Amino acid sequence: MPPNQTVGTHPPAIPPAPLDKYDAPEWLGKRARRRFHAMAKPTGSACNLDCVYCYYLSKQTLPNGPGAGRMSDATLELYIRQYIEGVTGDEVIFSWQGGEPTLLGVDFFRKVVALEKKHAKPGQRIENDLQTNGTLLDEEWCDFLKANRFLVGLSIDGPRELHDRYRVTKGGAPTFDKVFAAAKLLKRHGVRFNTLTCVNRFNARHPIDIYRFLREEVGSTYMQFIPIVEYRGFEHTAPQCWDHTALPRDGDPQARPGHPDSMVTDWSVDPDDWGYFLCRMFDRWQSKDVGKILVNHFETLVAQHLGLPSQICIYGEICGKGLAVENDGSVYACDHYVYPEYRLGNLTDKSLGDLAFTRAQVKFGYAKSESLPQACRECPYLSDCWGECPKNRILRTATGEPGLNYLCRGLKTFFKHATPHIERIVMSLRRQ
Repeated sequence: MPPNQTVGTHPPAIPPAPLDKYDAPEWLGKRARRRFHAMAKPTGSACNLDCVYCYYLSKQTLPNGPGAGRMSDATLELYIRQYIEGVTGDEVIFSWQGGEPTLLGVDFFRKVVALEKKHAKPGQRIENDLQTNGTLLDEEWCDFLKANRFLVGLSIDGPRELHDRYRVTKGGAPTFDKVFAAAKLLKRHGVRFNTLTCVNRFNARHPIDIYRFLREEVGSTYMQFIPIVEYRGFEHTAPQCWDHTALPRDGDPQARPGHPDSMVTDWSVDPDDWGYFLCRMFDRWQSKDVGKILVNHFETLVAQHLGLPSQICIYGEICGKGLAVENDGSVYACDHYVYPEYRLGNLTDKSLGDLAFTRAQVKFGYAKSESLPQACRECPYLSDCWGECPKNRILRTATGEPGLNYLCRGLKTFFKHATPHIERIVMSLRRQ
């Protein structure tokens, strides 16, 4: 399962804070619509692949973690009913991830659609998206996905030699042929799909090869790119629970992959390479494909410079609005925070809508901006970045203050390079 960012979902931000911004349940219940997004993991961490960089397979061995297994029929209906009841807006987006959700088979998702219809509110639109490695898709799957208007996120890391470096089976066999065949199958059946590419230490130096492949051979018109950042010990240590005094400072050799004492895994993307990747791909996109190809990092930057909210959570001022629901009904603050320290409760004990706005979860969301180091607060790109994802804040600043994002160097390079072009795009849009 690749890191976060569900296909096609852009949940709105938590509304402005009341006098005591952490006491959100009562305030939201009386004076505002309750909107949030949940990502369901009906197989838990179970997957038919063994991708080297997967952050979720280790949940099987996490003490008191959710593990692998099939979501029961009772839990499935409880989740669907509570999610529909909990969201008061006119749209509910169900996102199905894993692990690998297609392991459950088509009949499980036929049951999903039937339960959604059973519990739907009058006038409420229900949408589904499914993130998959694509290796199990066949004609029956595609017929179902097309008939029920599922949006599919297909995980593919570029051309064969780039994709097969880390995305392998349990036996270490390559997976490119099956995934590429899945893309062709989805296109032939007219199933809407996005591509999700994990940018790692190996493929980050090939942005144009990846872009051309996705655009011209896969036929992707919406590309999502996720940087792989995994601190050593992520399998058992929750984010923000590390020893802050032991974190390297920005610029230290240990703050890069490949060093014997690096604080990240060998396959994590290098910060400078992430900046290079985004800049090169941005140049290719803005020269020929503005308005034709959607790229998550570029589209949200345009939106933000238009004065709109960030379209993806990592660049929002606050977070906490995207929950993870596990196969056993446990609810966590985020799918990157599926650790005992961030467990909010279980659907059998408290409704999903109430869990979404507990004091702990609202505090978790506001901590994103409140915990920024001074260097971030003084950065000219603060409103473009907001410190990116909190799980990646594994460095100290040059002055020793904790909370600096591992990708900061690369992000600054990208924002400095792209912002002038983004402003021209924004001016053009405003004249239309």
